[in-house]
Amino acid sequence: MERKVSRICFASEPDIIHFLQIAWERTLASGFVITLTDGQSAWTGTVSESEISQEADDMAMEKEKYVDELRKVLISGGGPADAYKFDFSKESCHFSFEKNLKDVSFRLGSFNLEKVASPAEVIRKLICDCLDTIAENQAKNEHLQKENERLLRDWNDIQGRFEKCVSAKEALETDLYKRFILVLNEKKAKIRSLHKLLNEVQEPERNIEREREATTCSEMTADRDAVYDESTDEESENLPDPSVLAPATSRDDSIISSPDVTDIAPSRKRRQRMQKNLGTEPKMASQVTQPQEKENRRTC
Repeated sequence: MERKVSRICFASEPDIIHFLQIAWERTLASGFVITLTDGQSAWTGTVSESEISQEADDMAMEKEKYVDELRKVLISGGGPADAYKFDFSKESCHFSFEKNLKDVSFRLGSFNLEKVASPAEVIRKLICDCLDTIAENQAKNEHLQKENERLLRDWNDIQGRFEKCVSAKEALETDLYKRFILVLNEKKAKIRSLHKLLNEVQEPERNIEREREATTCSEMTADRDAVYDESTDEESENLPDPSVLAPATSRDDSIISSPDVTDIAPSRKRRQRMQKNLGTEPKMASQVTQPQEKENRRTC
């Protein structure tokens, strides 16, 4: 059976402290036992489940909500001291309690108690229950204290292991980083050597390609020069031969200077006609060679 002891003051006797004990088996809704004492006299009563249901109906409240209100006022302390008001009539042994809401108060419950013939026994039992509760709470506190100490030791042990793991992890990372640097440097050196070998292998090929390009350029230049020379020969072939013209001129001169010429005028006309013919032949040759030179340049 669970028990709860609290101190209360009545509205009719605010200077006198009374002790209220509530004991129940399973839950508060199944019924409970009330014990009230002022240190000299004692009163007790039993509240059944039906009475609790009747009080809830009288209050027009659900039973669960009403039981919750009973738990607050009789067991949990119910918040501020002026939130609830208790009253007890020693003549009628009527115990009641109300809830204050600002300027309004309403009755939560009222129960009839009976005066105990031997209050000393009730008070002694109440004191023993209080001491048992205190001892039980102390045992719980000691158990919780030991549990807290154990958890603290475990936490310190775990923290130490964690610090060791962190140190080992950092050492492992440092070792792996050093190994990685060594492997990376080896790979870099290997890549450099392979690159150097590749350049050495490719260099002869590049020289061969350069020689081929130079040979191709020289051949192209030679072909162009040959084409240009051929065009020049053709032009020279088209030019008039001075050896052919020279005898004609000398023959004309001999004819002119010949003493056998009797008429000067006809010989002068003939000479002028011959000079005109000689002046037009080179011009015609030059006009013929110009289109040939243009065609040769286009082919180059």
